[in-house]
Amino acid sequence: MATTTQLRRAVSSSFLGSVIEYYDFLLYATASAVVFNKVFFSSLDPLVGTIASFGTFATGYLARPLGGVLFGHYGDLLGRKKMLVLTMSLMGVASFLIGLLPTYGQVGWLAPAGLILLRVVQGISVGGEWGGAVLMSAEHATSRRGLWASFTNAGAPCGMVLSTAALTGTAALVGERAFLDWGWRVPFLLSVVLLGIGLFVRMKVEETPVFQAQAKRTSAPLVDVLRNHPRTLLLAVGVGLSAFVAQSTLTTFVLAYGVQAGNSRQSILNALTLSSALAVIGIIAWSGASDRFGRRPVVLAGAVLMAAFGFALFPLVDNGFIVIALVLGQAVIHPMMYGPLAALYSELFSTGSRYTGASLGYQLAGLGAGLAPLLFAQVQSLAGTAAIPFILAAFCLLTVVCTVALQETSRTSLTGDRNAERGTGQLATPPRAHGAEA
Repeated sequence: MATTTQLRRAVSSSFLGSVIEYYDFLLYATASAVVFNKVFFSSLDPLVGTIASFGTFATGYLARPLGGVLFGHYGDLLGRKKMLVLTMSLMGVASFLIGLLPTYGQVGWLAPAGLILLRVVQGISVGGEWGGAVLMSAEHATSRRGLWASFTNAGAPCGMVLSTAALTGTAALVGERAFLDWGWRVPFLLSVVLLGIGLFVRMKVEETPVFQAQAKRTSAPLVDVLRNHPRTLLLAVGVGLSAFVAQSTLTTFVLAYGVQAGNSRQSILNALTLSSALAVIGIIAWSGASDRFGRRPVVLAGAVLMAAFGFALFPLVDNGFIVIALVLGQAVIHPMMYGPLAALYSELFSTGSRYTGASLGYQLAGLGAGLAPLLFAQVQSLAGTAAIPFILAAFCLLTVVCTVALQETSRTSLTGDRNAERGTGQLATPPRAHGAEA
């Protein structure tokens, strides 16, 4: 019963922590598409201001691998739980401070400089959060690892729902002018409330049994990953890259493009809220399917479908079918590529360097989400949107190649690392010396 209770707490904590982290992180993403170009880059041409806004958005993704390495290192040495408390605190404080930043009109260049600095802190925080949250669930699980680990990934679209709803609700309550003047700050300031709730839940979760059962710590987890698992790391990046490119295309770039195409901002935000809510179901469902059919078949199917869907995305938006475009893309197809990644990344590395390896692979792949809106905005300014589906398809092809090159991981054991491919997926309990029940 203790093991079951801790699994429930671990999954709940991972999900809630992910919701809070991505509420803050994706709140910035939404604001960068509809607010920040007017508030922090008001002296620039509107299109240039949008590109500059997406540029600051990208800095958060550039900082994520640093967070993965930093918190992964100490998470592999000191434990998963300690790092997760720290990452959540950093994110909450950074988001709260964004809500207090002066505008460009008030302090000039210091405003975007402060925005970039706090965005980097956000990136470092979320870079360390994901790996630890996934391992808290995966290393507590005794079966159906894909399902339980996926709740961390499911927290991302749920965080998007909350962040979009917060911006939408605030804009509706205070009006357009007041929203641009001060209303956009309210959702960022509310981060401190979510932080308190998240820390309360997270403190009740025990360290994972797999980490406690580890007889010897790896002194340099990053060196172990780079020296002993370089091929695995590169393939992991390739497997996840297109999922992130597709994610930011659907949740960030399409927002800005949809407004330019004549859709109202409110209708786009409503469509994004609906598709994000449905994506929670899609991620959990497809991840559960990966326990039965394997990680590779589900990810491969999603990559192929996304490559084809890219060619229908912009015509759908141009013709006003923004809801269909986002629901199909974000809630049905994207979860096939994204959901199983939580378990897959945790199954690729040994216990001593798992936090570092999983975090680094995932966050390097995550660079695609930060750079894609910036790349696509520049491509659009030069040649329209005609080339964007081909670029998206190329990323999907890379995922197909890398996924085929990887061995199936769904039956690996997270405890018998040397014999992982012959494992049953059953996880260890810590030795009795730690006071745990066998």
